[in-house]
Amino acid sequence: MLLLEGRDATVNWIQNLSKAIDYIENNLTADISIDEVSAQAFSSSSHFQLVFHVVMGLTVGEHIRNRRLSLAAQDLMLPNSRIIDVAMCYQYDTQESSSKAFTRFHGVAPSKIGQKQARIFHPLVINVTIQGGFDMGMAWKITNDFHLVDWSGFDEKKGQDGENLSADEKYKKIVAWAGQARATNPNVFDALTEWILDDSQWTKELLTENEQILMQGVFARFKEQNARLRMYLRKIEPSGVVNIPVFKALDDFDMLLSGIASKEDDWRLSNAASGIFTDFSTMQERSVREQVAGGKTGRHGTDTTPIFGFINHLKNCDAQVQWCLFMPDVVKNQQSGFQVDSFDYKHMPAMRFIGVEDSNWHSPTDDEYWEKRNAQLPQAMEVLNAMSEYKSGFDYDVLFQHHYGKGVDVEPWHGFYGRFMKVDTPVPEGFVHFDFTHDYVGDAGFPFQSKFAYATFSGDIDAMHNNEGTDGGRLYDVTRNIILGQGKAIPYPEKYWTAEVFLDGYDKPSTAYMFSAVWEDGEL
Repeated sequence: MLLLEGRDATVNWIQNLSKAIDYIENNLTADISIDEVSAQAFSSSSHFQLVFHVVMGLTVGEHIRNRRLSLAAQDLMLPNSRIIDVAMCYQYDTQESSSKAFTRFHGVAPSKIGQKQARIFHPLVINVTIQGGFDMGMAWKITNDFHLVDWSGFDEKKGQDGENLSADEKYKKIVAWAGQARATNPNVFDALTEWILDDSQWTKELLTENEQILMQGVFARFKEQNARLRMYLRKIEPSGVVNIPVFKALDDFDMLLSGIASKEDDWRLSNAASGIFTDFSTMQERSVREQVAGGKTGRHGTDTTPIFGFINHLKNCDAQVQWCLFMPDVVKNQQSGFQVDSFDYKHMPAMRFIGVEDSNWHSPTDDEYWEKRNAQLPQAMEVLNAMSEYKSGFDYDVLFQHHYGKGVDVEPWHGFYGRFMKVDTPVPEGFVHFDFTHDYVGDAGFPFQSKFAYATFSGDIDAMHNNEGTDGGRLYDVTRNIILGQGKAIPYPEKYWTAEVFLDGYDKPSTAYMFSAVWEDGEL
């Protein structure tokens, strides 16, 4: 659907929006309904509100509230003015509700308002560009850097021939947007984090404007996009082209945009961060802003940060929506010369990994490494073979890999050849062990959780292990990307681990992969 189609339509909309703004301005002391306002623009109320928000950068209700509160401050500075009279004049039911809104907008109570404290929101005037309202500062510019869906390019027609787009073509357009957003948005979220942590941007005088920047410039815009994206995808869902997990990803994103975390993220969403939805004034406190902002996690979201904040959560939710859209195609393209035979999620009982560290054989050359490994690894595996009474039920040889619960930017890769055994299995001399629990336990690092995705592969072994251009190897990338495309989470970095699985023994190439994953009980 095009909001403004062609030059004449654009001019008409500008004229109609101006009429609606004039109507609002002339009726600020009266009861204003959205139907009456949209009638000035000869539009339905829903379409008018959408166009007004896109063009003006705020909702109709916000504009009315800002103008009324701005005028209320001027009226209260007149001689003999009474708070209750001003409240009723500007359509507040009670003095209490008026005072709360007034204090949030101006930063001071109605009884203490003065010329220096009053924030003035000017009438909006359209002269091709938009004038009035708050000044466009650095933070507003940051919010405009987000790569949101440009719905004007999502019409029903293919081109000049007027041929209708198929459901598959419509879906490919939104998948293409997701890839572009994934290349842009992570850096914008990091810029937002940096702004929130800049003390100079959070003076008392800037608090009201900053609330609008976050609540309307970020949260409301993403909510609006999610609503339209959900509606767009639902329309083409019956065709079977839509990856269904995207709907849960959108639901989780919307919950978080309202200050509510999905169950698996509860432990990361602090009360301080969620509290800004009920009392934004707490953002004046540096400690609260640290919980909201978190830290910059980089282009891939894997950089270590001391605090994983609310903005980091939003960054992950935004990524999850995009992954659900484009990852299925990525996975297909990655399977060149080999294929996924099976993919499943497993939740094992508590168990213990026992093995030997790969670094024991690190050498100046590859030939020396393989010589040492081939001489010592068979002996270690024979020891484990003799412990058959301690089998865990997952009895393949594996190369277990992790970063001790830390980010890949601060802790190097550690690899261990061995097996998963029953919990409390005695550890032979010269071996290392790592324990796994059925339930999530403790802070970052061990014990890890025995919860993982499991993929098996077949096809050309060389293609399967051609790791050029991959993040962690071909099998690693495909397994991870299936997880992300299905809307499941990876417990990075706290409980993150993976394992190559040698279905035919350690002396043959790996053809299966284990990857730590998180999902809600009953979700599978």
